[in-house]
Amino acid sequence: MRSGATTLVAALLGMGLCGMALSGCAGSANTPNDPGPAEIVERWTSCAESAPRAGVVLPVPPGSAEPTAATPTVVEPEIGRIDPAFVPVAVVICRREVRPGAGGGREQVTTERRADDIGALVAALRLSDEVRGRREIACTLDLVIPPWLALLDDRGRWLRPYVPTDVCGKPLPEVRAALDGLRLTTVDSRTVGPVEASAAETVGCAQRWSDMVWVETHLGRPGRVVAGASPTAGPLRLCVYAVPPFERGDGKPAGDFVYGGPLPPERQAKALRALATTRPAADCATPASRFAVLRSLDGGGPEWYVELDACRRFLVVAPPGGTQLGQGDAALAALLGPI
Repeated sequence: MRSGATTLVAALLGMGLCGMALSGCAGSANTPNDPGPAEIVERWTSCAESAPRAGVVLPVPPGSAEPTAATPTVVEPEIGRIDPAFVPVAVVICRREVRPGAGGGREQVTTERRADDIGALVAALRLSDEVRGRREIACTLDLVIPPWLALLDDRGRWLRPYVPTDVCGKPLPEVRAALDGLRLTTVDSRTVGPVEASAAETVGCAQRWSDMVWVETHLGRPGRVVAGASPTAGPLRLCVYAVPPFERGDGKPAGDFVYGGPLPPERQAKALRALATTRPAADCATPASRFAVLRSLDGGGPEWYVELDACRRFLVVAPPGGTQLGQGDAALAALLGPI
């Protein structure tokens, strides 16, 4: 699995209900980010009406069944903890899937699935978050996105439950196990349309990626000098992502693809020389609105993450897991501008 994100199609086709990799865990504890009670909605209708954009990761061509700008915007309820007075009796999972099309190619399908035996899931969702940032825990860099969940009570009311997380900011193992153990029945399945290759896919980038500079510094782990941070490397691909305002400052902010492609050799050489600096990263806590990811065209070797604004720090991630944190500048950011 890729550092910072899964590839688009592999994420949709290959992952289970959670699309998650297992990781080590520690004891549970309340955290400052733990939300209050979830908003309760009076009547569940369907995924198509209550969550029309759930799981959207790939664009489809115009004229398909995909909601358009003219479609009324659905305001989803606030995610939160399950109120003790709310007794869930069923869970609904709304998803998008990519399947082989009847006439060849690929098509995107929305699905609504339901399960009624949810005792283990509800118990897991009531658990507390684990304390984050413990240095003895080795966290993987994959992006973990839980499915879109709705819990229903016997009166047809529903809410969106908060998913408690482990020390790495990923859903607790108990939640993953409970989701994987559900006996789901498909309630509805609709074809949205053929999959249109995104701009990210065209240049070999993922549509979404995590800002690992922020993750590393947010967890308080010091950078370690490792092999692989030298100013030489094979041809590299540049992928640049914009972080939405609501993601900035989160434990693992995800950005959306903006531009990218193979980095021209002259710019690559200058960028790698700048990334070989031993200047320590500045003490800065301003989230970046854009960041760059540099990876080998063949997928091997180290990865470089660069904040393009705000603190302008960078992170070198070298196999089999060592990291080096350094300080960049505006000149380095300029070298990673549009190709």
